[in-house]
Amino acid sequence: MRFVSSRGGGEPVSLSDALRRGIAPDGGLYLPEAIPAAPLDRLGPDLPLPEFAAALFAPFAAGDALAGELVSICAAALDSPVPTVAVGAARPGLHALELFHGPTGAFKDYGARFLMGCFDRLAEGERLTVLAATSGDTGGAVGCAAEGRRSVGAAILFPRGRVSAFQEQQLCCWGDNVLAIEVDGDFDDCQRLVKAAFADAPLSIGHRLTSANSINLGRLLPQVAYMARAAVELHAASGVRPGFIVPSGNLGHGYALLLARAMGLPVGPVVLATNANATLKEWADTGHYRPRPSVATLANAMDVGDPSNFERLRALPSADRAVRVERVDDDAIRARIVADERATGYVWCPHSATAAEAWARLPEAERAERPWIAAATAHPYKFAEVVEPLIERALAPSPPLAAILDRQARKVRIGASLDRLADVLEERALAA
Repeated sequence: MRFVSSRGGGEPVSLSDALRRGIAPDGGLYLPEAIPAAPLDRLGPDLPLPEFAAALFAPFAAGDALAGELVSICAAALDSPVPTVAVGAARPGLHALELFHGPTGAFKDYGARFLMGCFDRLAEGERLTVLAATSGDTGGAVGCAAEGRRSVGAAILFPRGRVSAFQEQQLCCWGDNVLAIEVDGDFDDCQRLVKAAFADAPLSIGHRLTSANSINLGRLLPQVAYMARAAVELHAASGVRPGFIVPSGNLGHGYALLLARAMGLPVGPVVLATNANATLKEWADTGHYRPRPSVATLANAMDVGDPSNFERLRALPSADRAVRVERVDDDAIRARIVADERATGYVWCPHSATAAEAWARLPEAERAERPWIAAATAHPYKFAEVVEPLIERALAPSPPLAAILDRQARKVRIGASLDRLADVLEERALAA
């Protein structure tokens, strides 16, 4: 299996090279040269996620040095539960795919830990520097996954004033090999700085930069795995391909689902739930993709005006990229959190609430014809300052989230300048 740039430049590379580089030399994102067929005979509904993922990833790693390491990497990275939970009798047919049972309480844990496991095996005795932009949860997951590793240091860029108080604590509390960088700007500024750093050859080579956002194929593959496993599980139980509704920011989950469906897995209709940021909704309605500055919302990890993974989605054959987009504003997020907690007792985080609201807007007949899976992407406690006043009760943190509160936070602040980022990387050694 070889991997090519979404922009068509450069030569095909191996899986190891695609993961190590993160982004292609022409600025594009790596894609499989051909979409492999899923080994469906090896992907049973009762297979634990680590074994399921290792079998699903085998075609991507065929002929690569990582092929023999997949089982051990997946066993270590994907050992947190990923239950599919019926929301309640008042929401018949709706299931929450709970992706918040990892150490930082968000879906990013699975991809970050998988990717760091790969980096441990690819570093070849020289340290890699993971450079990641975050709109909320990616940075915490990357910091946690990188902490204490000899082969990897991490520098995490996050937008000043655009993350929750708990998210900021979680971004800034890791060990000496993890540097939290607060940027005077929005997420798109952070993402622009990351891309510019990779495009600066002396900077990129000098610090052995690699990525851990969903621009990196290794961050995205676990998303394919847990979505595919949920689809197989519900399809086996119902005989019908389940529909999926996923909160969408940088479009990693959206592309992962479409890739799973293109591989032959039993994924039904795909709905992308966005917040007030309008780029994807406009594209779905008009066919025109027009990036714009991001808008701050309650669902801050989705505050993206130019989703990077749109390049991957656009590269899919037209028959494989059919999606719908539902735009959910802050008032609708609040109302959905309240309505579902009162009706079912289930509590959504603001991001997951966009998916629940998009499901509620489907025609009743469409909701009834198949089971639907809403991706519950983060633990609601991470957004307690939003959720608790709405449901009028306190939320309890999970034990891993409670432990994060006791850690010391450290950060540096910079303007949205590549020169300043380069200075900080030079000044701060990311020692293990």
